[in-house]
Amino acid sequence: MSEQGREKDMKRERSNRVIAAASFAFVAGMVGMAYAAVPLYAMFCQLTGYGGTTQRVEQYSDKILDRKITVRFDANVSGGLPWDFQPVQRDVTMRIGETTQIAYRAQNEFNVPTGGRASFNVTPELAGAYFNKVECFCFTDTTLKPGETLEMPVVFYVDPEIANVPELAHLKTITLSYTFFPIDVAKPVAVAPAGKDARTDKTQTTEIGG
Repeated sequence: MSEQGREKDMKRERSNRVIAAASFAFVAGMVGMAYAAVPLYAMFCQLTGYGGTTQRVEQYSDKILDRKITVRFDANVSGGLPWDFQPVQRDVTMRIGETTQIAYRAQNEFNVPTGGRASFNVTPELAGAYFNKVECFCFTDTTLKPGETLEMPVVFYVDPEIANVPELAHLKTITLSYTFFPIDVAKPVAVAPAGKDARTDKTQTTEIGG
C-alpha cells in the first residue's frame, strides 16, 4: 500500500474514533438526563407550583387580607394500602394570609404494620404556587401499627400575592388533595429466646465438672 493510501486509512480511523466517542458521550448524556429528569421535574414543580404542587415554607405570612377563601380537603388511598384515610373536617374558610391548622385521620385496618407515603396537589393548579405549607404529615413517611389510628396535622396559609394574579383574582375555593401510596415497612430482626443459641436454636447447658 502506498504512503498516501496508509495516510487516508489513518485519517479514516481517527474520524471513526471521534464519531464513536461522540456517540458514546451523547448516549451517556441522554441516560444521565433521564435519571435527572424526575428530581429536576419535582424541583421545577416545587418552585413554580406547576401541576398544583404546593410550596413548603418555614415562616408564617406577615400580611393578612380582608378577603376570605375556602379550602376543601380531599383524601385518597391507592395501591391496595389498607387504610381508612379521611380529613377531620371537609373544609375551612379563612382570610388570605391567615395561618390555619387542620388535620387528617388515618387508621390501619390490617393486622400487621403498614406504611404510606402521601402525594399532594391543589386545584386549580395555578393556585399551587401560592399554597404554602409550614407543617405537614406529607413531609415524611408514615407507619401505622395494626389497628392504629393517627391524627395528622397540616399547617398552611394562602400567600396574599395570589390576589395580584389576574387569573386567580376572583378565586373563592381551593381544593387540597392527598393520596397515600403503600411503602415497604422494615421487618423486625428475630431475636433468639434467652438460653438458646442463635445459630443452632438449641438450648445451652452448663456442664459441671466431675
